[in-house]
Amino acid sequence: MFENGFVMVAIILIINIVYVSFFTIRMILTLKGQRYLAAFLSTIEVVIYVVGLGLVLDNLNQIQNLIAYAVGYGIGVVVGMKIEEKLALGYITVNVITAEYDRDLPKVLREEGYGVTTWAANGREGDRMALQILTPRKFELKLYKTIQEQDPKAFIIAYEPKTIHGGFWVKNVRKGNLFS
Repeated sequence: MFENGFVMVAIILIINIVYVSFFTIRMILTLKGQRYLAAFLSTIEVVIYVVGLGLVLDNLNQIQNLIAYAVGYGIGVVVGMKIEEKLALGYITVNVITAEYDRDLPKVLREEGYGVTTWAANGREGDRMALQILTPRKFELKLYKTIQEQDPKAFIIAYEPKTIHGGFWVKNVRKGNLFS
């Protein structure tokens, strides 16, 4: 089976796509504090890596194998990132600044299950309302859409919090009641 050059290239390409996808997901899990899952995934990842690299090193005289390895690596990065986007691990904090203080945005967001903290803010052009919203990443796009529907000119900044502790929201997440 490995005698056919096209089959060898395809196998090396697929192995490296799978390896780098695992690598990308493992790194994200590590950064999100999922140590044991990341360790388990790295065990599978290293086996795939050794097999793929072994195939390339055993056949270094065939440049197409090295090219397949490199192309598979690049494609694997993209595939890993797409998988992570679909998994949407973790949470985001979204800060919103609206031009008008009396908007219904906090009420609408709370009715949809988001935890919203508001306060008065002052910008270059006058009074504003500032909101801080914490949500699982899988609801990020839905949150943006809701904000834009309520206030198309809202200023939005999002970031990933490192630590979350306390508040009604955390209790609801742990109970599985959020957005149900």
